[in-house]
Amino acid sequence: MSAILEVRDLRVEIPIATGTLVPVRGVSFQVERGKTLCIVGESGCGKSLTSLAIMNLLPKRAKRTAGQLALAGADLQGVDERAMADLRGNKMAMIFQEPMTSLNPAYTIGNQLEEAYLRHRRATRAEARERAVYLLEKVGITAAGSRLRQYPHQLSGGLRQRVMIAMALMCGPDLIIADEPTTALDVTIQAQILHLLASLQREFHMGVMLITHDLGIVARVADRVAVMYAGEIVETGTVHEVFASPLHPYTQGLLRCIPVPGKTRRGEHLGSIPGVVPALFGEATQCSFANRCPHAMPACTAAPIPLTAIGADRAYRCVLPVEACVANQARAVAA
Repeated sequence: MSAILEVRDLRVEIPIATGTLVPVRGVSFQVERGKTLCIVGESGCGKSLTSLAIMNLLPKRAKRTAGQLALAGADLQGVDERAMADLRGNKMAMIFQEPMTSLNPAYTIGNQLEEAYLRHRRATRAEARERAVYLLEKVGITAAGSRLRQYPHQLSGGLRQRVMIAMALMCGPDLIIADEPTTALDVTIQAQILHLLASLQREFHMGVMLITHDLGIVARVADRVAVMYAGEIVETGTVHEVFASPLHPYTQGLLRCIPVPGKTRRGEHLGSIPGVVPALFGEATQCSFANRCPHAMPACTAAPIPLTAIGADRAYRCVLPVEACVANQARAVAA
């Protein structure tokens, strides 16, 4: 399967008054055409900044560097803003977290849907309107023609999110980046949106990079998972591998926080991860999870821990060997 997005050693630096903040540190992954990569982690771990760095939508003071950053084989580094504007909305598109703040309240849904198509396809307004109606119907919005005249505040949260999905699909991009697209929705609408994204991905054969903190969503839609902590990827693998046999202590801690149907008893305490995320200033000098890890040892604080590959599809960032990580998980489950 060909990779539509290739990211290697992506790094983001933001100078501030007290030093240099490094919220993304050497992140590497691939998104394959027709597949879904889920990037998961708690708030503040660098997930959204990673996506914004790929789209080149970082704050002005932020600096992006990477060993490789390519979309469908085309290098995205050193590309000027005009060329990036030709790619955004055309070859790659983003579905933002909160549609009410992403849609412009001063313009109709039709204006906002048609804008990208008119710019990238040099089409007539009638052709853009036809495309907008087609995609609104495709994402499950009834009376699509009349919806084009409405403003964002006239739609429910679920309908606004469907509009955002239709907007991202207007030019048939190769890559969709979805930044927590269901966070503001209730669970019923969440399920509908996720099912919709999956069916559209199969139909249009797009690569999808889905950012979330919800492991339940990951289990339902992901092909591959990248777990982020403190700006680094600490574990990667297929969704089955990561959920069935998590290796990194952070991944294991996240999974213990989830109630298991049929096993977790009513009133039973769920797992938790003590401590706080370290400040992400300057270069890393040790394992970023060492201050919260129940298995920390002197080697964890002696130097930064590299990502260790296990075959072609699995990797984790820990000083412990695979056998010890598996044994720790088994003991935690038994307890």
